[in-house]
Amino acid sequence: VAQVRRALQKIMAFLSANGIAAVNNSDTRVTGCLLTGIPGLEHLHIWLSIPFCTMYIASLAGNGILICVILSQPRLHEPMYIFLSMLASADVLLSTSTMPKALANFWLGSSHISFDGCLTQMFFIHFLFVADSAVLLAMAFDRYVAICSPLRYAMILTSKVIGKIATATLTRSFIIMFPSIFLLKRLHYCRINIIAHTFCEHMGIARLSCSDISINVWYGLAAALLSTGLDIILIAVSYIHILQAVFRLPSREARSKALSTCGSHVCVILLFYIPALFSVFAYRFGGRCIPRYVHILLANLYVVVPPMLNPIIYGVRTKQILEGAKQMFSNMAKESK
Repeated sequence: VAQVRRALQKIMAFLSANGIAAVNNSDTRVTGCLLTGIPGLEHLHIWLSIPFCTMYIASLAGNGILICVILSQPRLHEPMYIFLSMLASADVLLSTSTMPKALANFWLGSSHISFDGCLTQMFFIHFLFVADSAVLLAMAFDRYVAICSPLRYAMILTSKVIGKIATATLTRSFIIMFPSIFLLKRLHYCRINIIAHTFCEHMGIARLSCSDISINVWYGLAAALLSTGLDIILIAVSYIHILQAVFRLPSREARSKALSTCGSHVCVILLFYIPALFSVFAYRFGGRCIPRYVHILLANLYVVVPPMLNPIIYGVRTKQILEGAKQMFSNMAKESK
């Protein structure tokens, strides 16, 4: 045993002398990180790229058309549709912050990303997720005012108020996520710089460190609870009041119309929160019960599936958007002639 120990000590001394030691803080910042893709399914990367690429293209096309319809039709310049265009913009940016790098990894094996690039991707993913959640809360508030105080709707949701809501959404997301960059930069990185994921996220980067990451863990949990968690509670409270108001409406037709309008929003909320929350809880508490590749697949799905389906849900269930799309394409056809 003593001879083996001495031999190992000599080997480690040789590696250190020749600069082949484990990755230290400066090396990690210089050499960057490696994204492995989906662990255990590397042989299926090409096949997995097909549905992900299809969903990403559908997301870009659907949300792009939705934004163009809302901007081009003056009758859609109402709070509900303005918030919807904000949601579509955030969805496009969220999927774009993850999918191009993931597809490059699947197709070309381009797994390398610089350390600063990894931090930047991490910031925008979490920033846009929190912003998405805030926009959904704003849409719930819009429906609450429209149904519970219809006579004061125009007075409450003025263009000035909508501008303040948009500013507050971006400011809150920035304030919540910006400290995470410094919390990651302060860590000492001395382990292998391999992230078993298709994109960079806060705890994935933190786990590369050999420092104490308890602050990162607690900050991430607090940020999630005080942003997304609080949004979910407020949205639930809003819809409790909305449903109470809807069932008090005297007209059956009015109740049906109100429920139909809110139904689209509820579908979007469920599509956004359920995959994300399931992914988070599976990642934290699934342990060995849920394979690692399931966690990664879920994480990729919740950044591309809701952005793809949101335009379809609103396009199918909202008559004004359907009519606006027909009008926009009709005008484009006339101009082309």
